[in-house]
Amino acid sequence: MVELEKAYEARSKKINKMEKIKELKSPKEAFDALEMYAKNGYASIPNEDKTYFLKCFGIFDRPATPERFMIRLRIPGGFLNSTQARAIGECAKDFGQDYIDLTTRAQAELRYIKIEDIPTIFKKLSEVGIDSYQTGVDNFRNILNDPLDEMGFDNILPSQKLLLKLQSLFLHNPEWISALPRKFNTSISGSMSNRCNVFGHDCCFILAQKDGVYGYNMYLGGKVGKVAQKANIFLANEDEVVKAFESITDIFKRYGFRDNRNKNRLHFLIEAVGMDVIAKSIRENAGIDFAPAGETMTKIDFYDPDQGRVQLRDGSFAVHVVVPSGIFTGKALIDVAKHSEVYGNSEIRLDIEQSLYIMGVKDTYKLLEEDFFNTYKNINTPYMNHLIACAGTEHCPYGVIENKNDAINMAKYLGEKVPLDNAMVRMYWSACVKGCGIHGLADIGFEGCKTKINGKPADGVNISLGGKLISEGKEGHAVMKFAPLKYAPYYVETLMLEYKRLKLSSESFESFHDRVLSLYTLAYTGFIMKLGAYLRSKDIDMEFAFSDNVNTGKNEEFEVFELGRKLYYKLAKKEAYSSYNRFTNVLKSERPTDIKELVPNIDENIALMLEEILNQDESKRAVVFSQLNDYISLY
Repeated sequence: MVELEKAYEARSKKINKMEKIKELKSPKEAFDALEMYAKNGYASIPNEDKTYFLKCFGIFDRPATPERFMIRLRIPGGFLNSTQARAIGECAKDFGQDYIDLTTRAQAELRYIKIEDIPTIFKKLSEVGIDSYQTGVDNFRNILNDPLDEMGFDNILPSQKLLLKLQSLFLHNPEWISALPRKFNTSISGSMSNRCNVFGHDCCFILAQKDGVYGYNMYLGGKVGKVAQKANIFLANEDEVVKAFESITDIFKRYGFRDNRNKNRLHFLIEAVGMDVIAKSIRENAGIDFAPAGETMTKIDFYDPDQGRVQLRDGSFAVHVVVPSGIFTGKALIDVAKHSEVYGNSEIRLDIEQSLYIMGVKDTYKLLEEDFFNTYKNINTPYMNHLIACAGTEHCPYGVIENKNDAINMAKYLGEKVPLDNAMVRMYWSACVKGCGIHGLADIGFEGCKTKINGKPADGVNISLGGKLISEGKEGHAVMKFAPLKYAPYYVETLMLEYKRLKLSSESFESFHDRVLSLYTLAYTGFIMKLGAYLRSKDIDMEFAFSDNVNTGKNEEFEVFELGRKLYYKLAKKEAYSSYNRFTNVLKSERPTDIKELVPNIDENIALMLEEILNQDESKRAVVFSQLNDYISLY
């Protein structure tokens, strides 16, 4: 593993601030002092414990809620029983203002917690097998799995017991608490449907087949902005999965970079030496010559939130509960526990879209009559069914927009303005660049930012399109930067109107993107989103923005001219020029009729924009959409 040693040496000239803090004490010292802190109050907690060591045990000091903590609970694979769910709900009611966040790692977070109450909460939760060990900072985070696992019809290899084996290697083990250079996210799925964002983690074990044998392909290096890549390793049984996991985590512990915290995830070690070296090192370190990768089998999207229920192997159903933006309550979780006992098999599953399933339900219709479903829908609008939003400014020190209610408000607006039937749209929101809302994997992703409206600071979002969970996953691409949050719903409304107008029967937005939107440049799509919003504000109808029959070849200059030609024709009922060739007029001496003469009441900005696009003098024509933005500004 010479290459790893060289890469580590090159990045070991200095260590980051957190590594220096780690040298002050062992994390266990901070944990053992909890009783004392609870007795003596918030002011007795040393700064290093608040900023780092308590986070090793899922205890987060939150400046947004002074002298109150967030506790992140570890829920392996999102698997809960009713007893555990009830205990969590009671803790939220009794100690945390009846508030719970459901997260994209299928966990629950308690908020507004006083230090005085933490020992009591931990005792109550430990009695039902729940704790918050190693759910923060440089530790192994909650391992994800298909929430249906062996109960799902599309499951080939039940993986929850294997997940627990992997977890047992590090959980509560002093040798691994705060031992990593950075956090380490893991996923495992033996199912054909991707219900757990299985390609989005540092280490992924994904259903595969090789030579007629089912096992797992190993993928590595996922993080915000990057999906994991195939390591060309096939693991034929549980023992091989365990050995491969032990090997890669040991490699990361020993050789992971500890200088720049922004560049010390596993991804950056892979980037430094190459995946071939990492795969060779995994084999060498494990002492096993793992077979090359097989055929990855997890390729199917999941539609449970859109259908409200999914049949399980025993004939019962997993009933889906939509929790928009993951905003939940202790009382609601207690209700879920009760309903799971009365109507189901007392099992509950959290999912990565911040929602949940009540498992083993035989009479789904009777369950859905409960008042609970007046608040939390079984099937909501397509804009709500898959909605994700991370904490935002109300709870997170990194957030730059409120986020959760921003996401809900946009979903409500779109549901009213562009109602959809037989549709599926994933809108994922992150309040900052850290990407906890996994916005890059969304059909439509939103990343919080700051922008300006008429020179004054305002909340904004970067909007991306084209992310994927299926196949081997894919990060989306930005179509709009620094869009004011105030106007973002109108821009997205343009896309939804086009989706509704052009979509095939039961076509998802992801498929619509691949079939239609992918034929255009990102600049075109972003401009059309703004143009549609501007035209609607002027009561100008537009139904020509997109088509599945495009001949501009994703050439932005051609797209600019073609859009101008179509808009001119739409408004004037005649062509600007008599004939065209390769997206320009044939007769160079020909001058288009001033649009103002043909449409006397035309909006002045649209008239000026068309003049710039269709100018007789080609050297004066706009050739990129950024030249035209000022004409269609809403502010």
